[in-house]
Amino acid sequence: MRPSLLSVRGATKRFGDVVALEAIDLDIYEGEIVGLVGSNGAGKTTLLRLLSGVYRPTSGRVILSDGDDVERARDKLGVVPENTGLYSRLTAWENIRYHARMHGISDEEAWNRTLYFARHLGMVEALSRHTKGFSRGMRQKTALLRALVHAPSVLLLDEPTAGLDVTSARIVRELVGQLGDEGGTVIYSTHQLSEAQRVCNRIVIIHNGQVRADGTPEALLEATGTEHLEEAYVVLTKDVARTRQEDSKPLSKWSSWWRGLFTPKTPGGDESE
Repeated sequence: MRPSLLSVRGATKRFGDVVALEAIDLDIYEGEIVGLVGSNGAGKTTLLRLLSGVYRPTSGRVILSDGDDVERARDKLGVVPENTGLYSRLTAWENIRYHARMHGISDEEAWNRTLYFARHLGMVEALSRHTKGFSRGMRQKTALLRALVHAPSVLLLDEPTAGLDVTSARIVRELVGQLGDEGGTVIYSTHQLSEAQRVCNRIVIIHNGQVRADGTPEALLEATGTEHLEEAYVVLTKDVARTRQEDSKPLSKWSSWWRGLFTPKTPGGDESE
């Protein structure tokens, strides 16, 4: 069996009274492209933040292959968040170089690695441009280059093609496929089943903070007795999906009172059922 690079052991994450993730057990192995699939509010982003060390689990652990907690070795991870977080007054290359220097990568090594991937993304000429005027697709590509510059062991992508045009989304998917072919490990969060099936060799279905299924697309179809991945997803997630609230901070007493005072009631809200 391939070595496990990243492991989740009994991880639960709470935000006040909201249980965003519940008793998650998961192993990420070298060379896999793992699709985290679920609806908005399922817990995908929260799980990615646990895997990247941004969040700490309320209980349980997230550990790397050497047994260290993940927040102690973030240099082994490359992360492309849903919000790219680029510095708009810097050029694309300056954003990437700043990130590389934080990881102790020389400018020469960073440039050579950036140029290699930039050619695949059609980004070479844009490296010297300020990111302020970049389209969503250009920002996403820059964030991907930034995440790859320090040669991470695991790449974490949160909805990497959301809002991209067809051509840009296809380029990103092709690059992820290339990384997989070269033995890279990618965790690919998406709510698009068709995209996960095209890109990933393993799919983890998250629903209401729980892992409902984990396996190859073929294995999920066989386990559910269905012919299409969409049908399998419906079978595995029959209960109503919760609204997206797991990342919300609980309101203070003052904020709750203020909201209650000025939020109008819905029509018929006082009627008894």
